[in-house]
Amino acid sequence: MTDYKTILYVEKESIARILITALRAHGFTPRDIAYGGLPGIRTGLSEGIAIDVPEDQASDARPLAEALLADMDR
Repeated sequence: MTDYKTILYVEKESIARILITALRAHGFTPRDIAYGGLPGIRTGLSEGIAIDVPEDQASDARPLAEALLADMDR
């Protein structure tokens, strides 16, 4: 079984989906978004939507995800 590590959190599901797709396009294998509540309603119990990748990919995937997120924020 693969152990996953959270590389970052994002606020919006649409941004999470874009990051997951981009990471896959670069050869990483991020976990799909975990659902556990009503769409669009945050419970306040989490830091946002987690972007998780296998532990052995985390050190390479994190800088890419952070750079992609920074580009999207511009």
